[in-house]
Amino acid sequence: MTKAELIAALAEKCGATQRETEQTLDGLAAVISHELAMGETVTIPGVVKLTPKDREARTGRNPRTGEAVEIAAKTVVAAKVVPSLAKALA
Repeated sequence: MTKAELIAALAEKCGATQRETEQTLDGLAAVISHELAMGETVTIPGVVKLTPKDREARTGRNPRTGEAVEIAAKTVVAAKVVPSLAKALA
């Protein structure tokens, strides 16, 4: 599903305009990004739980040359589907 398809489906489901729905979706993305950057966990009820995780620096390998490569430490986002959604798909 593309962003445009999601906006159209949400707008229809909620009885809102597509413009209002797009603004809401963009606002949601901004809030989630900000909270994760602050180190907070974000839960979208009934859908997913997003948690920032620190990944330590490590040594990897270039698959083409076999040469060892240093991979810097970084923060990644871990996503876990909430149990109610997982049950609905089972």
